[in-house]
Order: sequence, then C-alpha cells, then structure tokens
Amino acid sequence: MSNQGQDAKFFQRGKIQEFRAELQAAETKDKKFLKRKTVLKKIVANITMGNDMSPLFTDVVQCLGTPLLEIKKMVYLFLIYYGRTKAEQINLVIPSFLQDCNDRNPLIRALAIRTMSYIQIPVVTDALTEQLRHHLKDRDPYVRKTAAICVAKLYSADPRKAERGGFVEKLRDLMVDSNATVVANAVAALSEIGDRPDGVIFKLNLTVANKLIAALGESSEWGQIYILDSLLRYVPQTHEDAELMAERVIVQLQHANSAVVLTTIKLLLYLMNYMENRKLIDHICKKMGPPLVTMLSSGPEVQYVALRNILLIIQRRPAVLKNDVKVFFCKYNDPIFVKLAKLEIMYRLAREENAKEVLAELEEYASEVDIDFVRKAVRSIGRLAIKVEPAADSCIRALLGLIEHKVNYVVQEAVIVIKDIFRRYPGKYEGIIPTLCENLDVLDEPEAKAAMIWIIGQFADRIDNADELMDDLTYNFLEESTEVQLALVTAAVKLFVYKSSSETVKTLVHKVLKWTTEEIDNPDLRDRGFMYWRLLAINPAVAGEIVLAEKPAITTDADRMDRGALDQLLLHTGTLGSIYHKNPETFIRGAAGKALVDSPALNENSRAVLVPLQRPRPPTGPIVVAGPGPTEPGTQQSPLPSADIERKPEAPLPAEIAGGSGDLLDVDGDSEGDVNESILNKSGAETGADGADPYASLDNAFGAYMADEPRPMNGAGQGDDLLF
Repeated sequence: MSNQGQDAKFFQRGKIQEFRAELQAAETKDKKFLKRKTVLKKIVANITMGNDMSPLFTDVVQCLGTPLLEIKKMVYLFLIYYGRTKAEQINLVIPSFLQDCNDRNPLIRALAIRTMSYIQIPVVTDALTEQLRHHLKDRDPYVRKTAAICVAKLYSADPRKAERGGFVEKLRDLMVDSNATVVANAVAALSEIGDRPDGVIFKLNLTVANKLIAALGESSEWGQIYILDSLLRYVPQTHEDAELMAERVIVQLQHANSAVVLTTIKLLLYLMNYMENRKLIDHICKKMGPPLVTMLSSGPEVQYVALRNILLIIQRRPAVLKNDVKVFFCKYNDPIFVKLAKLEIMYRLAREENAKEVLAELEEYASEVDIDFVRKAVRSIGRLAIKVEPAADSCIRALLGLIEHKVNYVVQEAVIVIKDIFRRYPGKYEGIIPTLCENLDVLDEPEAKAAMIWIIGQFADRIDNADELMDDLTYNFLEESTEVQLALVTAAVKLFVYKSSSETVKTLVHKVLKWTTEEIDNPDLRDRGFMYWRLLAINPAVAGEIVLAEKPAITTDADRMDRGALDQLLLHTGTLGSIYHKNPETFIRGAAGKALVDSPALNENSRAVLVPLQRPRPPTGPIVVAGPGPTEPGTQQSPLPSADIERKPEAPLPAEIAGGSGDLLDVDGDSEGDVNESILNKSGAETGADGADPYASLDNAFGAYMADEPRPMNGAGQGDDLLF
C-alpha cells in the first residue's frame, strides 16, 4: 500500500453491516476514492485475520469499475478468496475481467488473468482460455511472464483443456523469449506441469539448455533457481557436453543467495556423473567447498540446511571438504540440532591425518551439559576408533577416562561403543573388561545392558566370576526388555559352552532356557530358546561351534549410504528430501521421483547402480508438437520439439469400475481442477501398471470368501483403493 507501516490500524474486527454501509456511503461523495480505499483495506485486513467477508461479495464487486489500480488489487484479492465459493454470482464479474484483460495498462492486464487463473471454476476457466492465448504473445514482458504461470494454474484446473488449447507448446516457445524473466517463468510452469502425475514429460536438448544458461545472467535469483533446476532435465550424450555446461554454470557458485548456490551444486553433482575428465572433476570439487563453508556463517536454520546437504555431498564426493574438518567444530552458542549435524560431519571427514584433532574436540564435547550431545560425542569417539585404526588406542584411553567420571549416561554409551570396538579389533583390548565389570550396577538402559551381557558371554573364559555376574543379571529375566532377554539367552549358552562342567552354570542355563520356552510370549525369543535347548540336548559340541563361531569384524561400511540411493538423493539437493535424507516421493503425495538417466556419457560406476524410475506404463509414443522450434547445430530440421513433450499415460480405473475393459480414466469433466485428485490417482497408476493379478496362480489357496471378509485386490485397482 502507499503508506506502508501505517496500515496496522485497519486490523480491527468489524461487522458486515458497518462495512456495507461505508461502501454505500462512499459511492456518493468520494471523488478521489479515498473512502472506498479505506473500507477495502479494512475488509482485506479482516480476511487476513480469518473473518468471513463473503456476504460483501456483491458490494465489493461493484468497486471493480474504479479506475484506481490500488482498489482493483484489493477487489481482485477479495475475489481470489471467495470467487470459487460464489460460483452463482461470478457471472457478474466476467465482463469486468474481460474489460481489464484488454486494458492499456499492462499491470491491470496481468492482474486480471492472474486473478482469473486462481478462480478455477468452469465459467471463469472458459473465459480465461481465450484471453490467455493472446496474453502469452503480449507485447509487454510482465504480462507474458504472468501468463506463463497462469498456464500452470489452468493445467491444474483442467489438464485436457490446457493440452487441447496448445498452451504447453506455447510455453515451449516462451523458453526462447528475449526477456529472461519470461524464460524463467515459462521454465517454472513447464516444470510444475512436468512434475504432475498426469502432466507431460518435460525434457531439454542441448540447444535449449544453452539458451537457458545464457538467460541466467539476466534473471532474478529465483529465476536462476528455476532455470538451474530445469537443467537437470537435460541428459548429456557426450562427456564434452557435460563438461562444457559445468564450466558455464560454475560461476553461479559465487552468488549471494544460498538457494542459488545449492541448486548450482546440485546441477554440478549431476553433471559430474557424465564426465570423464578427472582434473575438471577435482577442480569443480575444490570450487564447491568455499561456498558451502560460507553458508555456515549464516543463521542456524540456514546452517542446518547446509549441514544436512554437506553430509550427503561428502559421502559421494569426499574431496569437496576433506581438508576443512575444523570448520565443523562446534561453537558454544550453536543450537543443539546444529551441533549434532556438525558432529556427524566431523566423523565423516575424520581420517588418520586429522584424527588427533577430532578426538580432542570430541573429548571436550563429552564434558558438556546437554545429555543428547554428550551421548552423541561419546558414541562418535567409539566410531572414530573403528574407522581410523591408528587412533584406536587413543580413543580407548579417552573412553576409559570418561568411564572414571562415573556419569551414568556416559558410562552406558561407552559400554555400547566398546562392544563394537571388541568386534572390530578381536583380542586386542580385552584388558579393559574388569573396568567395565566394575560399572555393571549403573547400567539400566536396554542397549547398554545388552552390550555388557554380550561382552560377558563372549569373554566368559577370561572372566573368573562370569557365572556370578550372569546369575545377577538373570535375576529379573522376565521383567527385562526383549533386547536384553535375547542377549541373556545367547550369553548363558556361551557361558555353558565355556564352563560346561560347572553345576552352577548348568543350573543357570537350564533356568534361562526354561523361562524362555515356557513363560515368554515373544516368538523370536521362544524360537531361539528352543533352538539352543535342542542343540544342547542333541550335540553340545555343535551348539558350541554355533554360538562361538567367529563373527566377521565390524566395519564402518554400514555407515555409508548405498551408491545408487545417494546418486538419487543428490538430485534433490537443497530440498526437503536432502534434509530428511529421503526421496520426496516417500513422504509427499504426488511428488515426482528423480533418478540418473542412462546415456553414452554416463560413467560405468553410476550405470552399475542406476535406479530405474517407476512409470505407470511405458509411453505409447511421443506426441509431435506443431512448430519448428530450434534445432541442433549441424543437423537437419527435426519434427520433434526442442523441449521434448510426451503425454504421460492416464491412470487406469479399477477393474470393477471399468468393467474389465481396461479403459483409461477420463478426466475431461474435472473442471474443479483439484490437485489432490490427480495426486491420489498416481498411486493407482503405478501399482496397477501391468494389470496382473498377484493371486491368480494360488489355485484357490485362500478358499471361499465371505461377503464381509477382506479380499485381495487385483493389480489394476490396487493403488486406486489404497490412497495414502
């Protein structure tokens, strides 16, 4: 508004009758429209506060004839809120919409089509369609860029009408517009349409990709994000194409906006899968490090986003920050979520050269007051010992020093990690077992108690009073957690194998196995008890070989994410997926999955772990878009469009609805354009792709079904009935 900062007085609850009276009074003596503007501000303020102003629909609509742009904005904002709920009265506004669409002021033209695109009801959508076709070719770039976004909204309201009207093809033409903002909005609209389950498949070729890169310099920061993100839809066919594109976009790493930097890093990580020049890859990795470090000087929220992304990046490209471990040392005023994220990265970057510094830092963290942080620090010391063998001795001394302080939760975490150290270095550190046994009484957490029981059972031949310790530990066997009970059963059998001649041990193992098989309901525990009992009864020697069989040494490989899953997650850098470390389609309904696409340039290691994307059905063939479009240099004109656009298959109906004919779902009548409907249909299209009945070959194994009993669903309708 014109007087920013002075409009707080309008945020007061008012009555409908008062506002209506003020609007009617303003019609007579309001030559400069000041009274009308004041009333509309009050109405908009009340809408913002959640008050229902829909009864004023007719009164507010009458203000549309006012030539003042500020008043038009407020009226259109009112229509965006209540236009869909007043479908029977919206006809009153259509003439004003059409008049404003042909106004000489480009701001009014853009405002009109923008408002119409929000009111997704048939009568408005029909009026918008013809106007939108003209505005996509408007002489003013502001109108064109607004119209580009309106195409995406029209597509969400009625996908088939948008496709029949050729609006997707018109968006493709806008991708080579002379104005960078128009290009960015066209790319954003195409990306939104392409991510819909019932949308088109949006791809780029080299020519269009180069034009988009050329538009980066003139685009706003958000336009750059849209353009950079869309470049992931280009699949390099040669190593040279990927390397040249990376060299052109690497300059964006110097941008001040962290979102632009993260999107650029995402694109570079994607392109590196299609490169073979090792020197260039190393150069790009070095260039990515400083911008990531710079983000750590921002606020804690931005820091956390950067840290979660860094944790993914260094697993795939450790060279990016291999010499910057000190940057991730925690500060005293860091929030706990930032400290925990830094701790994980410190462990990932730890190696023999910096292990001493990392260990000293972790020891200091172990004396902090935050319990969660201390636990994580103690556990990180143990993981460091497992990862870096030369530092194992120092880590053990550090853990023993922490145990001496007799802090309950510190001792318990130390016992847990020492158990893993014993597995990693068998026969090397058993001398510290007496120290651990001295702290047996303070162990009250299931994981710590189970770890200590494992140690006693594994080294029962070296612990003189192992039978006494086990007798004490089994005293409350029936009240222990399942984790502890499983450890006690195995440890008791190990103790018997080592000391089978001891009557005390025989009594102990008999008592434990009897409890396990007769008084425990857990099937896993009962099965283990029966297995051990029968082995001991039939052949104690075989039982001994089984329980004392040498286990493989523990490694840090389990900490590494699968290479294929990692490549897939890195395509979501800078999004919620990279923060949760999950693909968006696993926690967002209708989110589009991403994966590397095979091409001659894809390196062999990435090809070996390629994750195929699940499609509802293979496309029946590309739909040729009318118009020449740009062509590749040195090639003949091709009928295929520059931005390859294919129709995605429609979701099939369940067999019982479609009458078994396999007809595709007709969505032409869905004029409301509810996005959730199309999203929910996606699950049915994916799970019912092959139409096969998974129960067809069971030869009536389930017998006859009662009318009210659950029945297995066929392949075609499985996803449509289960909507999550």
